[in-house]
Amino acid sequence: MKSITCSNWLKLSVFMTLLLATSAGNFYQDAVTTFGDQRVKIAEGGRLLSLSLDKSSGSGFQSKNEYLFGRFDMQLKLVPGNSAGTVTTFYLSSVGQGHDEIDFEFLGNASGQPYTLHTNVYSQGKGDKEQQFKLWFDPTTFFHTYTIVWNSQRIIFLVDNIPIRVYNNHEAIGVPFPKNQPMRVYCSFWNADDWATQGGQVKTDWANAPFTVYYRNFNVKGDVCVPGSPCGSGSKSTDSLNTQEWETQGLDGKGRNRIRWVQQKHMIYNYCADRKRYPQGLPVECKRPRF
Repeated sequence: MKSITCSNWLKLSVFMTLLLATSAGNFYQDAVTTFGDQRVKIAEGGRLLSLSLDKSSGSGFQSKNEYLFGRFDMQLKLVPGNSAGTVTTFYLSSVGQGHDEIDFEFLGNASGQPYTLHTNVYSQGKGDKEQQFKLWFDPTTFFHTYTIVWNSQRIIFLVDNIPIRVYNNHEAIGVPFPKNQPMRVYCSFWNADDWATQGGQVKTDWANAPFTVYYRNFNVKGDVCVPGSPCGSGSKSTDSLNTQEWETQGLDGKGRNRIRWVQQKHMIYNYCADRKRYPQGLPVECKRPRF
C-alpha cells in the first residue's frame, strides 16, 4: 500500500475537520457559563460559542456532563494580530484537592509571532508534564480541531486529527495516571501577561480589547457519569454508533510517523529533555517508549 505523505495527511486532516461538523453538539444543551457573564455568547442555534476578554474580566464555560474516559473534540479560532498576554484553553479537569487535568492551552503572542500550544497532564494534583509546540498553520484564520483521547492506557493529543503527543499510563513504575476521577470539559479565555508571552516580557495591549475567541462543533464520544450512580458502573455512552474506539485507541504505524514529524519539526519544549530542570535525573517515565 502506498504510504500517506505529510502533505496528503494534512489534506486528510482538513477533511476530517469538516466531517466533525456533521456530529457536533449544542452549546445551549451541553455547556454552562462559569465566569464572564455577557462575555459568553452562543450563536448559530447553539453550534457556535464566543468568549471575550477585556480589562475587567475574561470568560469561560464548562460541560454540563462529567465523563470517565472518552474522545473530546473542539474546534477553535483564536485571536488574530496582537494576542500577547492572552491564554485560550480547552481542557478536562476534576475538582478538589488532588484533582486530575488534561490541558490544551494556547499562549498568545505579538503580531507576526506564532502562538505557543502548551500541553500538560495532572494526576492527583501533580502536573509538570509539559510539552509545547508551534503550530504548522495560522490558528486565527480558520477553525481547527483539537482533540483529547483519554482512556485507561493513555492520553492522546491531536490537532486536526494529527497526533502531537501521547502520555502513557506508567502506574506500573509508580507514576500516577488520571483514571479514577470523572472530569468535565472546561474552556476559558483570560489574561496572563505576567507569564504567558515570552515569560511575561510582552504585556497585553488593552487598546486592542475586547479580544474574542470562537469555539464550535463541541463533540464527545465517551462515558457520561449519571448522578446517583458510581461513575463507570452507572455511566451512559455518548457514542451513538457504539464503536467506542477511543476505549483502546493508540497509534498505528502512520500515526507514529505523523507524531515523529510533529515532534521533530514543531515541538519547542519537552519536560523529558530538560536536564537543567532535573539535574538529578529525568522523571522515570521519560526513560520509557514515548508512543
